[in-house]
Amino acid sequence: MTTPEQATASPPAGGRVLKLLARKPLTAGRAAQIIASVTVSITIISGVVMHFTDEKTYPTVGDGLWWAIQTVTTVGYGDLVPSSTAGRLVAALVMVLGIGFLTVITAAITSTFIESAKRRLQGSETDALSAKLDQIGERLTMIEAGLKDLGGHR
Repeated sequence: MTTPEQATASPPAGGRVLKLLARKPLTAGRAAQIIASVTVSITIISGVVMHFTDEKTYPTVGDGLWWAIQTVTTVGYGDLVPSSTAGRLVAALVMVLGIGFLTVITAAITSTFIESAKRRLQGSETDALSAKLDQIGERLTMIEAGLKDLGGHR
């Protein structure tokens, strides 16, 4: 049996996020926006976390953010490298996220180019088809007129 408190409780955060994402159809552009937002958020959070998990290597939050940006973009200069276990776990997450971010952004851009080319090709095919149909329509009108003339001469 449920109590009144349980009946009015809000859905778990994960459920709310899924409902929010499901409101609109997922397109390549929308997926890129979602991935970019998550990536920026994780980059900032991981930069701050890195400062607190490995203060010797990252004495300032700015150093942590610098490391996070160069790691998520897969540049990785190597000037700052985590030495603690927690720092390395954060680093692994940021590296995987960076690879995923670049992959999704590349796919979204490619998809946009392909859709644009497809629309252009379909547009030119539609124009050619429309012109042919117009020609056929004109010929049918002429044939009908000719048949009317033949019928009137009998």
